[in-house]
Order: sequence, then structure tokens, then C-alpha cells
Amino acid sequence: MIDWSCIDTVLLDMDGTLLDLHYDNAFWFEHLPRTWGERRGLGLHEARSVIHGQAESRRGTLDFYCMAYWSELLELDVAALNTELAHLIGLRPQVPEFLEWLGAAGKRRVLVTNSHRSGLDFKLARTGLATWLDEIICAHDLALPKEAPDFWPRLQAQQGFDPARTLLVDDNAHVLRAARDYGIGHLLAIAQPDSRAEPQFLPDLPMLESFRQLLPQT
Repeated sequence: MIDWSCIDTVLLDMDGTLLDLHYDNAFWFEHLPRTWGERRGLGLHEARSVIHGQAESRRGTLDFYCMAYWSELLELDVAALNTELAHLIGLRPQVPEFLEWLGAAGKRRVLVTNSHRSGLDFKLARTGLATWLDEIICAHDLALPKEAPDFWPRLQAQQGFDPARTLLVDDNAHVLRAARDYGIGHLLAIAQPDSRAEPQFLPDLPMLESFRQLLPQT
């Protein structure tokens, strides 16, 4: 699937790629709207519809991912609420094995996430992901989300990777296409970001069903 002799740097998304997206979906589609709705006398469906409309208006911006933005908008401590489903945070299968193998193979492992810093730090503490990474990049520190075309030259200038010898693994089609347009030479899209949801199909992108596919066969 990948000719590793052509890869020096591996850029890895977090939510839906290294971590199961079930946690985020449960939080944003169930827990947050239910809690917010209960405080305003709204049912889950109505509260979810309101929050979804607000989210769609900010899609493709850092606000979409920013807990401070949502806390102010909803008048709710979203970061604190975020910790209440901590038991659902989990690594996707074979993630530790894959990251350990990359390190042993001399590949640079860089986490690149749109996650807000508070959520990022919380998930790193829960999972120990930092153990297997060489660098952790939060898109908020570069002032652009990964979907933005200008994000990629900013990241490349900071990290100094060769785009042609770089692999990006992500679950977001818009991110992958923006990276492809910039010149990232190798792309893989996660087929099933949420272990309890249906797989996605992206006909213009190579799909990865399991990290086991990237590990050497023994």
C-alpha cells in the first residue's frame, strides 16, 4: 500500500485517525446538546438542531473546533463538560504498534490536529499518545484549520518536511484534499473513523481500513 522507502515524515490526525471518533460524536451529537437543551427547556432533537446549525455556519474555521468559542456561544463550560465522557476516549486498533514501528523505521511521527488545546491535552493525558510521537502540532497555534489551503505552507515552513516524501493519514476528506492540492505526496483516508458508525467512502482518495495493513507482515 505504501512504499516506505519514499517516506520520511508521517503526519497523523488525532480524532477519527489515532483515536476512535465515537467519543467526539457522542459528545457533540448527544451529551452536549442534551445538557444544553435541558438547561433551556429544549428536547434533544431541537437542541441538536440549533447547535448543528451554528456548527455548519462555522465549518471550515477554527471556531468550529474551539471550545472557548462554543463555551461563550452556548454559555456553558464546554471544556469541563468534555471530561464527563472520558471513559469513551480510546485508541483505534493497532495504533501503538504502528507508531512504534514507524519510530523504529526512522520515520518522523507528527500529530497534526484541529482539536482545541484543552481537548488535545486532555486526550493526550488519557491515552499516552505523546509517548509514540516526535512532534505535536495544534492548528490553533498556526491560526488556521487544516482545511485551509494556507495551513499547509505554514506547517511546512515550521516543520521543514519535504511534501513529496510525506504521508498524511486523516479521516477528513476536506483536509486530505487541501493537503493533496498543496503537494503532500502520499495520502490515506480512514475508512471508519467512528467504530460504531458506518464506514465512509471517498472515491478520490486511497482508503485505510486498519493500521494492520501498514504493518510488516510476519
